Amino acid sequence: MAVKAKVLYDFSAEPGNNELTVKENETITITNQSVGGGWIEAQNSRGEVGLVPEDYIEFGASAPSFPAAPAPAPAPSPGNVNAPDLSFFDAFAPASAPPPNQVDAGSLSSQPDTPDTPLTPFFSFPSEASNGNDPWSTWNADPSGGSSNNWASNPEGTQTGRSAAPDPWSAGSHGHPQAYQGPGPYPYLIDYTGAEDDEWDDEWDDRSTGGYAESEAGDAGAMQRAHTMKISLNKFPFSKSGPELYLLCKQLTKGKERLPIYMGEVGAVWAYPETQLDCVVADPKKGSKMYGLKSYIEYQITPNTTNRPVNHRYKHFDWLYERLLDKFGSAIPIPSLPDKQVTGRFEEEFIKMRMERLQGWMTRMCRHPVVSCSDVFQLFLTYKDEKDWKMGKRKAEKDETVGVMIFSTIEPEAVDLDPVEVEQKCEQFSRFTKAMDDGVKEILTVGHEHWKRCTGPLPKEYQRIGKAFQNLSSVFTSSGYQGEATLTDAMTEAGKTYEEIALLVAEQPRKDLHFVMETNNEYKGLLGCFPDTIGVHKAAIDKVKEGDKLVAAGKITAQDKVTMAKRVSVMSYTLQAEMNHFHSNRIYDYNRVMQLYLEEQIKFYEMIADKLRQAHSQFTTM
Repeated sequence: MAVKAKVLYDFSAEPGNNELTVKENETITITNQSVGGGWIEAQNSRGEVGLVPEDYIEFGASAPSFPAAPAPAPAPSPGNVNAPDLSFFDAFAPASAPPPNQVDAGSLSSQPDTPDTPLTPFFSFPSEASNGNDPWSTWNADPSGGSSNNWASNPEGTQTGRSAAPDPWSAGSHGHPQAYQGPGPYPYLIDYTGAEDDEWDDEWDDRSTGGYAESEAGDAGAMQRAHTMKISLNKFPFSKSGPELYLLCKQLTKGKERLPIYMGEVGAVWAYPETQLDCVVADPKKGSKMYGLKSYIEYQITPNTTNRPVNHRYKHFDWLYERLLDKFGSAIPIPSLPDKQVTGRFEEEFIKMRMERLQGWMTRMCRHPVVSCSDVFQLFLTYKDEKDWKMGKRKAEKDETVGVMIFSTIEPEAVDLDPVEVEQKCEQFSRFTKAMDDGVKEILTVGHEHWKRCTGPLPKEYQRIGKAFQNLSSVFTSSGYQGEATLTDAMTEAGKTYEEIALLVAEQPRKDLHFVMETNNEYKGLLGCFPDTIGVHKAAIDKVKEGDKLVAAGKITAQDKVTMAKRVSVMSYTLQAEMNHFHSNRIYDYNRVMQLYLEEQIKFYEMIADKLRQAHSQFTTM
C-alpha cells in the first residue's frame, strides 16, 4: 500500500537539484523514505517525482512515520564534579527524578514546571512584544529563564588575495577582493532555523527565508513565513539544569581552562589578547554531492593569525554556533547565525548577503576575548587537515564544561560581592538591555518604512515632477514664439534633473541605510540573547535568597550558604565583564555606522544640490 502524506508548507524546487515543487495541503505519495539528510522522495498527483524536505510533510494516521529527531541530550555532568546531596529538595522535585549526578533546575524551585517553548525567530521584528513572541516578555514573567530568542559574488569564486581598499562596513572583510562590498537590489528576509548532523553529510545546508525589506513590518511578518522549519526545543543547556548545578557542587572541575576577570577603569573586564583576532569570509564556491543530486555553497575563511584559508559550508558554521551556545550560552550572549534558506539559495545576491552576514557574525565572535580564544573557535579557523578537524570536532562535542559549569572556570581578581549588590547590578543591566532592545526595534521599524518610501512612492513623485516640467516645456515649444528656446531648453533640463534625482533617491538606501539596518539587526539578535543570560543570574540570586531558610531547616550547612554566595559573586563579575565588553563594542559599532551613514547622506544631498545648481544655471535672469 502506497504511503500518503500531507504537505504542510509550500516548497519550490530548485532547478537542477531533483527537487519537487509542492503546495500546502497537497497530498503526495512517498516513493523513497531512505534518502536521508532531512529529505524524502515523493510523487505528486501529476506523476512528477522529486525530493521534498521531510519537515514539510505530515504522514496520515495509517502511514508509517520517520524516526523522531533525537531529543537534546541532557547537560553532561562535568568531570571531577561531585553533585550535592539534594534529597532535602524532594518536596519540590517533579514527578520524574533527574538522572544520577545531575541537578534538575525545577527541583529547587517552587514554581510549577511550564512546557518547553519553541525558539522565537531571530528577526521576527518589530511588534514581537504584542504577540507573545518577545523574549523579554517571557523572561520578565519567569526570572529563571526558559526561553530564547534567536541575530554571499560569483559562486565560482576568484583567486584569494588582499587589496588595499578598505571596506568601511566590516572590519573583518576589508580589503579582500571577494568580500561583500554592499547590498544588491534588495536585502533578504531572515528567519532562524537550525539543524545539524554528526558527519555533516545531510542536506541541511543553505536554508532560510529571507532582512528587513518586507514581512518584518509587523506581527504578520513573524506569523506568515513562506517556509517555516521545525526547530529543536531547549537549545540552551541551562534550560535543563539550573544554576544550582554550579552553586552547590562540592568540588569544581579541575583543568587548564581558566578565564580571569580583572578590575579596570570601568569595572570588571575580561582578559583581552594582545593581538586582535580577525578573519575574512570570502570566495564562495558551489559544490555538489550525492552524484550531483544536492548542491551547497562553501566559503573560504582566512584568519589574520595564520593567513592560511580554511573552507567551511554553512552547516559547519551552524555546528560552531551550537558548540559555542552549549559552552558559553549561560554566561555570554551568543547571537544566532544568518538563517537557512529553502529557495533561491544559489542566487548570486543571496550568496552575497549571506556572506556579508557570516562575516559580521565571525567578526563579532573574533572580537570576544573568551570566544575567540576558545579551543572550538580556534579549531574552526586553524584546523590543518581532515584528521585534525575530526579529532577536534569530537573533542569539542565531548566537552563537559558546558552550561552553568562555565562559571567554574572563571576567576575574578576582586573581592566577593554582597548578594544585594549582585541583584542590583543584575537589575541595572536588565533594564538597560530591555530599553536598548526597544530602541533598536524602533530604528528597524522606521528604517523599514523609510526604505520602502525611498524605493517606492518618493522616486515616483520626483519622476512626476520631472515629467510635468518637460510636458510644460513641450507646450511652450508649440507656441512658435521666437526667443523662448532658452527657456524651453532649461525647463526640459530641469525636468530631466528631477528624473535623475528620482534614481538617486531609489539607490541611496543601499549606500547608507543598509548598514544602519544591518547593524541594528545584528544588535537585535544579540540583545535577544540577554533575557536568558541574565535569567541564569536571576535564578542564581533566587537560590541564594533561599539560603537562610534552608540553613534554618537543616537542609544545607552554613558553609554551603557561604559557598553559594561566593559563587553567585563570580557569576556577577562574569555578567559585569560581559556587559562592559558589550558597551565597548556598542560604542564602537554605533560610532562607525553613524559616521558612515551621515557621510553617505552628505554625499547624497551634495550630489542633489549640484544637480539643482546646474539646472538653475540654465535659466537667464531678465
